[in-house]
Amino acid sequence: MAVRLSPPDPADLHPIAGVELGFAAAGIRKATRPDLMLMRFAAGTQVAGVFTQNSFAAAPVQVCRSHLAAQAAIRGLVVNAGNANCGTGARGLQAAHDTCAAAAALIGCDAQQILPFSTGVILEHLPIDRLVAALPRCVSGLAKAHWAEAAAAIMTTDTVAKGASRRLDLNGTTVHVTGIAKGVGMLQPNMATMLAFIATDAAVSAPALQLMVSRVANRTFNRVTVDGDTSTNDSFVLIATGCATQAAGHPPIESEDDPAWQALYAAVTEVATVLAQSIARDGEGATKFITVEVAGARDEAEALKVARSIANSPLVKTALFASDPNLGRLIMAIGNAGVVGLDTRGVDLYLGAVHVIEHGERSARYREEDGAAAVAPDEISIRVLLGRGAGQCTVWTCDFSYDYVKINAEYRT
Repeated sequence: MAVRLSPPDPADLHPIAGVELGFAAAGIRKATRPDLMLMRFAAGTQVAGVFTQNSFAAAPVQVCRSHLAAQAAIRGLVVNAGNANCGTGARGLQAAHDTCAAAAALIGCDAQQILPFSTGVILEHLPIDRLVAALPRCVSGLAKAHWAEAAAAIMTTDTVAKGASRRLDLNGTTVHVTGIAKGVGMLQPNMATMLAFIATDAAVSAPALQLMVSRVANRTFNRVTVDGDTSTNDSFVLIATGCATQAAGHPPIESEDDPAWQALYAAVTEVATVLAQSIARDGEGATKFITVEVAGARDEAEALKVARSIANSPLVKTALFASDPNLGRLIMAIGNAGVVGLDTRGVDLYLGAVHVIEHGERSARYREEDGAAAVAPDEISIRVLLGRGAGQCTVWTCDFSYDYVKINAEYRT
């Protein structure tokens, strides 16, 4: 069960002018649930993305990179769940291209104007005939209000659909930001995570949008981990239709120096943060949502190394599942982070408000029952002070339960 996470209320997900969504059950892996989603964009929409750095990048990732690099005017995207189309060679690449061609024929654009995405089992060929046969149902059901249904259609082992929205004022014009994501495992990205799609009806130039998607990824999706592994299909796409601001006569946002860029960046970051935290809350078999804060590092990169070392440690994660304040596991993870020249006498550690490690030693005021109380709830905070500088960061993760092993042991059955 997800930790304090419910499916989004469709009424809370704002429609984005210039984005329509449709979904269908293609029977790609399970015949009883929607597993195919299509988005159609208004002409003039800008799209930017960041993708996995795994060397075994899936066929759809390769095609997405190619289409975006060609600076094609993207008019839509297609997502299938249940099959990753990864490790499938030339046949897999052809399936990704066939997906684009079929969607393009239905919505009236060139194949290069479609972005394909896949998620699910690796090293199995995508049943492209089923996908193509279901696409017309996606198109016939296109609607601006289908964000919640789209979020459900892209799930794999997720237990809860993930979506969020924000509304803001840009130069007197109301602008919306809405996003959805999927992912519960194989989640330590080097630039993005799983599948995430965020759209806005503000107008943003291509360079300014690419800068925004990269910055947002680094601040949100790159701060979540479930198991320390990076998927072959991770993708995060930011879509700007411009329909709201252009109707009001405003030019596209061109630079991060524009206050409008900063305001929109803040709103997109808020949506992405909700989605990233939702992923950790719905981590495979998760019973606890864990926030790891590291401060006092030489720089942010050093803080991130320590936070990830804690968040990815199976020994830390299993101890927290058991509500065991095992301080040895925590200082082990800090010491394993590879911080050069770390003076452990400067390290302090808190579980919630409980000061457990002081100047590198167990605090004289620490009592085991206080530590146990701090790690008993289903939301836990760990705070580390390194005493080396002003660098800091926050990472979100979850525990490892018996169900994590069960889910992954039975993933292909």
